[in-house]
Amino acid sequence: MAGVWHCMLAAVVLMYVSMWDPTEAVGGARSRPRPQRRPPKKPKVEPTDVTPLAQNIDMERMMGKWYLLIAASKCSYLMNHGTKVEPTVMTLARSSDQTLSVSTKTRHNHQCWEILQVYDRSPTPGKLVLKGTREELNTNIVIVETDYSSYAIMYYQKRGKITMKLYGRSVDNLSEPMLTKFEQLAEKQNMGLAFVFPFPTYSHCGDVDKDHIINCVPTC
Repeated sequence: MAGVWHCMLAAVVLMYVSMWDPTEAVGGARSRPRPQRRPPKKPKVEPTDVTPLAQNIDMERMMGKWYLLIAASKCSYLMNHGTKVEPTVMTLARSSDQTLSVSTKTRHNHQCWEILQVYDRSPTPGKLVLKGTREELNTNIVIVETDYSSYAIMYYQKRGKITMKLYGRSVDNLSEPMLTKFEQLAEKQNMGLAFVFPFPTYSHCGDVDKDHIINCVPTC
């Protein structure tokens, strides 16, 4: 659904076909283009594969409410609507030993919406997966750094694209050192200040009526 904070990354592939017009050669034989040898493909390295994980993440201490303070991304939606982002709050709750229940509340057209999702835990502490309809549409989530009580920096990677998010336990937790650290990490992902988008720290959604709850379980 457009406007809900979920960056839909669409890959558009343009195929160019060269039409060769054969010419006559000696003896009436037609010359053919010499086949071109393709250069070997470089091994693909996903952003989350080179992102350091937070050490000894205690997922139980991550439970509860987190306010989205800043995002860094090259996703088209943020690039086009980054000045019109709405206050967003995420709540994590343990649903089983293998999964987390995730509630995200935000506004669209002045209406509060709640999106319900399930994140799968991985054997690596601090790494989660939001499954898509196909494996290549999965979103890998990494908790890079947190002190549990004031801030958490999380990376969301899908189809080779990465989005960084800085969350706070309250809207008053955004300190200058924390902002500087986030911007430095964004620079390492080739995202300068033009790709950093602050979120409103006021007028967050409270209770949402059932007609405006989007249930993305098990997939969305």
